[in-house]
Amino acid sequence: MKFRQDNQLAAPAGMQFAPMVDIVFLLLIFFLVTWSYARFEPELDVSVPAAEEGTEPRRQFGEIIINVHRDGRIVVHSEEVGDEELLAKLEAVAAIRANQSVILRCDEEAPSRHVLHVLDLCHKAKIYNVAFATRKREDTP
Repeated sequence: MKFRQDNQLAAPAGMQFAPMVDIVFLLLIFFLVTWSYARFEPELDVSVPAAEEGTEPRRQFGEIIINVHRDGRIVVHSEEVGDEELLAKLEAVAAIRANQSVILRCDEEAPSRHVLHVLDLCHKAKIYNVAFATRKREDTP
């Protein structure tokens, strides 16, 4: 039987990079997927009204999401805009794309005058493809 001598120590194991690369790629995929969903609805403090009927819309390229808060503030792409600025943005986009789509995310406690005001601005900009965002009611199966 051969015993190991003290001067012949085992060589230290090398660093394994394959598992670390796998974890980095999984984290990258996770953040890309969550970023993809978060960019469509960045305004989380807008509580859209509940509806019994509705379908999950297919997202269109270049759609504009307009958030209307209960106090009448209008937010587009995480930036609060005024009436003239919103109208200028909508007109510029409508000049480039003929059938521009707009999704209105109105707070359920927002007065209808704020919603109608944004609809009037869309009409002035010649944008007619407007949809309202809703959520599914909890009491419906």
